[in-house]
Amino acid sequence: MRLFEMLLFFSSACLLALLFIFNQRIRRSTLLLTSGAGSIFLAIHFLVEGYRVQLLFLYGFTLLMLMLSLIDGFITQKAVRTASRIRRVLGRLFIVIGLIATACFLYVFPVFDLPAPTGELKVGTKVFHFVDPNREETFGKSATGKRELMVQVWYPAQAGTGKYAPFIPDTRILPYMAANYGLPGFTFQHLKYVSSHAYSGAEVSSAQTSYPLILANPGFSSSRFLHTSQAENLASHGYIVAVIDHTYNTFATEFPDGQITTSTTNDLFSPDHDFQTESGNRDKLGKVLTDDVAFALDQFELIQSGHIPSQLKGRIDLGHVGVFGHSIGGATAYDASYDPRIAVGIDIDGGLYRLRDREGLRKPFLFMNSESVFERLKMVMDNRVYTDAELNRIGNTREWVDQETEYKKLELERMRETVAAGGGQVLYIDNTEHVNFADVQFISPIFKMLGITGKIAPERANSVINAYMLDFFDMYLKNQGGILMKGPDSRFPEVKFVTSLF
Repeated sequence: MRLFEMLLFFSSACLLALLFIFNQRIRRSTLLLTSGAGSIFLAIHFLVEGYRVQLLFLYGFTLLMLMLSLIDGFITQKAVRTASRIRRVLGRLFIVIGLIATACFLYVFPVFDLPAPTGELKVGTKVFHFVDPNREETFGKSATGKRELMVQVWYPAQAGTGKYAPFIPDTRILPYMAANYGLPGFTFQHLKYVSSHAYSGAEVSSAQTSYPLILANPGFSSSRFLHTSQAENLASHGYIVAVIDHTYNTFATEFPDGQITTSTTNDLFSPDHDFQTESGNRDKLGKVLTDDVAFALDQFELIQSGHIPSQLKGRIDLGHVGVFGHSIGGATAYDASYDPRIAVGIDIDGGLYRLRDREGLRKPFLFMNSESVFERLKMVMDNRVYTDAELNRIGNTREWVDQETEYKKLELERMRETVAAGGGQVLYIDNTEHVNFADVQFISPIFKMLGITGKIAPERANSVINAYMLDFFDMYLKNQGGILMKGPDSRFPEVKFVTSLF
């Protein structure tokens, strides 16, 4: 809760106490003073912090009490007593419920702080719009008819000036984000007040002549914004991190011409769209996403050479390129790593695709899983099948699960080959769920109560994930670090290295 939100809520609680606990004893001036202070807090809150839909009751209550306090000074005592009786009878329950509801809204939908980067370097950010003239858009419409991408870059920066860039600068997408979670469109409007730790358009840091490039890929119906904390942390340690909004695979992406695209791909893995058949839905989507990564890398080569104007010109170390992704973005990271320009990659809690016609990747690769995804992999290795009750819980048919199990066996075979041939590790993090690997875990503490995120605290999950990502990339892109890749570490007891599957 922000400062003036707290003061506004506290003043409202004091007004409630004055009205319904001490109302027979207080002076009118005390009520007027308290309501006046609340109104001042309200004005400052609007000017400095910005309004929130979740606080509408608080705004109305504060203004109403100021108005009633002023009126009380100009009417008779009898009228005051009559008004007081009406307030006691009709107002007490309404106000108590309103303040309780407001407190719940503030808890469930906080204006949270993203974890601060742990590196010594400041962070800058910039957004690019890329159009691929060689590919048609197949998942929807675009202004040009070609495949278009929005790519946000976080990079080491000189000391920035002014305010940090907002966490979600494209506020028009917020209603789509709420709809993605089945919520009313106004639900996430407060996220426009969440700040990042990066300076928009800052100059590149002179600490090094160039910095390794890491390409990142969000999951189904996610967004580049939801990997801000990971990108900022890597950038603060000397990396240029480019997170790709895979058009029509995000919950919403806004383009410079004002067009907003939404997800048209998130049902391709459902039981009604069997990805094992010759229709190849999984591989069809996978190829587009992998081609997005290759095209983005092409564009950064043009940026490095100066053919695309940017302050990043000459500062990108294209000899040391990594990739990571979450969920389907993790599968994209694996598939993209077959590109000879990419040296190393990380699959964060994602499956794989395009597996049937090639051997395992022969490069260092880290598979980082949630506890729940690891349990599914372990289940496949142990040849354990779902019970009818488990099938009902996950909402899938046995036929589809059996097909998915066969594909998981193929995934595990590729994982074995990759770790054996190229190095890397397979690990999982205790008490995590799939959503713990993106910044969506910070949006509401109720996610933990509902089991959407795991039992682990979001801040702790983020710090563990960032530590292992950084160590892995440092080891293979900077020839330093690698301590965490050697095995269990007492600082991170949640991290379990997997050897039994291999």
